[in-house]
Amino acid sequence: MQKIITFLTFKKDGKKAIDLYTSVFKESHVDHAMTMPGTDQLLHAGFSLNGQEFMAMDGGEHFEMHDGMSLFITCADQAEVDYYWHALTANGGTPGQCGWLKDPFGVAWQVIPVQLGQFMSDPDPTKSGRVMQAMLKMNKIIVADLAAAHKGE
Repeated sequence: MQKIITFLTFKKDGKKAIDLYTSVFKESHVDHAMTMPGTDQLLHAGFSLNGQEFMAMDGGEHFEMHDGMSLFITCADQAEVDYYWHALTANGGTPGQCGWLKDPFGVAWQVIPVQLGQFMSDPDPTKSGRVMQAMLKMNKIIVADLAAAHKGE
């Protein structure tokens, strides 16, 4: 049993959000979902994305998603970055800077390749600084551009 579970409270469309997330992430499923009888209003749901447990509900108009909380996706390569970026920005999501985006339901995500951390932690401050400057100009992170900046190209 997971001790700490992220609980997402949507204004509305929580069921649609869960459907998107479980379609995007492999090895994901809905454990339970209860809606208000005769409506799509999500009263409570439990679901898992790649083994990470979440809960959700539709809370109504007084609930807002905020940038201060985001979900971080570690990507092995550019193909994974591209996959998650497209899946979460399609149909109303919005790209942000430095690998951040908001999905169509207002949830903030960071789609970050492992290479960014590797390049940024280079002990040579000139190399890591070039990578930082390159990243600051990006929306979706482009691994090849980070590698070029790291090399000084």
